[in-house]
Amino acid sequence: MSTTNISPATLSNVARPPQPSAFSNALVFGWRAVLKFKHVPEQLFDLIMTPLMFTLLFTFVFGGALAGSTSDYLQFFLPGILVQTVVFNSVYSGMGLSTDLSKGLFERFRSLPIWPLAPFAGLMVGDVLRHIIAGLIILGVGLVLGYRPEAGLVGVVASFALLIAIGFGVGWIFIVLGLLIRTPMTVMTIGFTFIFPLVFASNIMVRPETMPSWLEAFVVRNPVSHMTTALRGLMAGEATSGQVLLALAAPALLTLVLAPVVLWLYRRN
Repeated sequence: MSTTNISPATLSNVARPPQPSAFSNALVFGWRAVLKFKHVPEQLFDLIMTPLMFTLLFTFVFGGALAGSTSDYLQFFLPGILVQTVVFNSVYSGMGLSTDLSKGLFERFRSLPIWPLAPFAGLMVGDVLRHIIAGLIILGVGLVLGYRPEAGLVGVVASFALLIAIGFGVGWIFIVLGLLIRTPMTVMTIGFTFIFPLVFASNIMVRPETMPSWLEAFVVRNPVSHMTTALRGLMAGEATSGQVLLALAAPALLTLVLAPVVLWLYRRN
């Protein structure tokens, strides 16, 4: 049985493979996020059932009282429930990160010669998938119930692009929480404690002019209200550039401020 001897000189002439780029690192971790849906499909239950319950309950229980008819209320409410769903789903980024940290996975990631933000890019890919899946389900149910986006397919596509941008920006809040808090349930509790006042004290469910003046003053300045107004406008084909820019202001600011904080916390730990 013969063996082939390779001299050190021969090995020294072999070019080293190029180092993977930040983009390819992010793609690998993004694929990891996709595989999570395959191997843990039960995580889709919360993702689907919560927005469905909100949509059906508010439309049929409160719609007539709030708008005079369920069909009129659905036309007003559905873009808002899409925003609410994306904001709520962003909590899962922090919970997933906290879970991975508790299992020691990020210690392994930290030892690899990869782009430092690649693991977080994977979390964002998982977020985007959650947002798209939940949004399509809500929109599908809304269409069955009678919702009609007046801007048609173009308006729907533009609305989903805005939803992804919103989810991307808001997700940084919960990634920071996930790095600071090592128990997923605590991340969820603190996250929803912060989110609930912003979501419910907004124009998602009712018009601000029906509220007390002190509350209306807060609601019209609430970033969630700006997001909802822009999404309603895109769905109806009436959105202005100012409305869209206002909706993107908070996600852009959160990304600019919190992405460096995430990197600092990750390296510090």
